[in-house]
Amino acid sequence: MMAKLVALAWLFGKLSLLAVGGVNATIPEIEHQVVDVHHWVTASQFPQLYAISQAAPGPNLMISTVIGAHVAGVPGGIVATLAMMLPAGILVVLASRLWERFRERRWRRIVQAALLPISAGLVLAAGCTLIRTADRSILLIGITAVTTYLVFATRLHPLWVLAGGAILGLVFA
Repeated sequence: MMAKLVALAWLFGKLSLLAVGGVNATIPEIEHQVVDVHHWVTASQFPQLYAISQAAPGPNLMISTVIGAHVAGVPGGIVATLAMMLPAGILVVLASRLWERFRERRWRRIVQAALLPISAGLVLAAGCTLIRTADRSILLIGITAVTTYLVFATRLHPLWVLAGGAILGLVFA
């Protein structure tokens, strides 16, 4: 059990420092590590665990909590959550002081302007990873396509889209 807790802490601690744009930006690497490297979950379990983590109220880092709990129970959930929060939190506190000190510098404005597209690209890659692992049938591909269209092309609240997808999944699965 201790070996699993150490492995969870090491994995999510490292990923915490790479979460530019938030935890969702690390989803492709989380999926690679927990499915392909550590074999803690299967490729079909990963999107299910992600969906559960997103259904719960709270921050996006809940994916680390859910995976940690799946791997090592409640202690695993706590360790994975703290490992995902603490390194990045400490880094942000330290970097924000330095960042503010150089607020008038040209290089800071350039870096700041680049962070949004980098973050967006990382989050888009996360979405592609989830689609690749979750869409195992024509029905699921269709649900993904319709959901994407409805979210981008209408003002329909995402909870209605989520409820509709869940109903379709229950009816046709």
